[in-house]
Amino acid sequence: MKVLVVNCGSSSLKYQLFNMDDETVMGKGLVERIGIDGSKITQTVNGDKYSKEEPIEDHTKAIKMVFDFLTDKEHGVVESVDEIGAIGHRVLHGGEELIDSTLIDSKVKEIIRDYIKFGPLHNPANLMGIEACEKIVPGKPNVAVFDTAFHQTMPAYNYLYGIPYKYYEKYKLRKFGFHGTSHKYITHRTAELLGKNVEDINIISLHLGNGSSLAAIKNGKCINTTMGLTPLEGLIMGTRSGDLDPTIISFLQNEENLSPDEINEILNKESGVLGISGLSSDFRDLEEAHVKGDERATLALDMFHNRIRRFLGAYMIELGRVDAICFAGGVGENGPDTRYQVTKNLEDYGLILDNEKNLLREEACISTDESKTKIFIVPTNEELMIARDTLKIVK
Repeated sequence: MKVLVVNCGSSSLKYQLFNMDDETVMGKGLVERIGIDGSKITQTVNGDKYSKEEPIEDHTKAIKMVFDFLTDKEHGVVESVDEIGAIGHRVLHGGEELIDSTLIDSKVKEIIRDYIKFGPLHNPANLMGIEACEKIVPGKPNVAVFDTAFHQTMPAYNYLYGIPYKYYEKYKLRKFGFHGTSHKYITHRTAELLGKNVEDINIISLHLGNGSSLAAIKNGKCINTTMGLTPLEGLIMGTRSGDLDPTIISFLQNEENLSPDEINEILNKESGVLGISGLSSDFRDLEEAHVKGDERATLALDMFHNRIRRFLGAYMIELGRVDAICFAGGVGENGPDTRYQVTKNLEDYGLILDNEKNLLREEACISTDESKTKIFIVPTNEELMIARDTLKIVK
């Protein structure tokens, strides 16, 4: 079966077409600036790129162009959309009701719509992609794969907040966690690397990038993760604050005369390593500035690494036995210094990094032979995980 994976943003759309016989990518592409001047679609097949600029007023037009490109006689990869067996959609938030990937129907769309309150930037765009596919290729199975689903095995003592229980009952104010599709892929791939069944492994996965989160995986299931009700909780990130004293919010509102929306803007888009460094949210820029002696860039990196270590230590205690810790995401996969800073001086806890292997930027075991706990680079592949879930559900 061939499975199309769609990831819709508010003004963009990424896609990949998989041949699930061997899980190869037949073609992939990006639609940019949907509803904005300068709309463009670019498709890559076997390293060759083909682009077209034309007005793309909405996601329905964008989806139509995706199918046109995939079936293009000169640049396409299939003769007809009939060859595509199903469509898998990345969806941010499924709440407590949608705790696994699922075939999309009207009830599923209603729940996705209900959780716009916790995913106002992503859930609406995800819905637009789903409904555009339903319109352009009616009758084609659509599957939703949720960022939150993998974390719904967390126990209540980890997902509840220390606020009156009535607010959980009334509003579902709880930790949901995100990057779940990535953490799930990392978990299954690490089991393969360890030569074990996924139900037999305890790992800590570190998805590190502009958005970052850790997950504690016990017997193949998530028992804790750093992100919360929204992706704002947990680590300091590119532009997100991560954990802070809630009183800071009311203090800034009073002292700066800020609205709740303005506070949200600051905490989500002006904070993190960007806010600390005053320079950039791109970790490559910060590392370059650090080498040149920029004190605030160095401070931002130190804060980022220290918060990761804080959660890593907590999750090691929570799991008891840790078979592996796994670095993924743009920074996790390509940041030797980050991996060094996170794992240094942990030899007494069974973590020993091989400094030479740590220079790699590909899937590899980068711990020494003496390390009790393995350290891996596991490049994440959320699209493949979505395709696998879609195939399983459609079958």
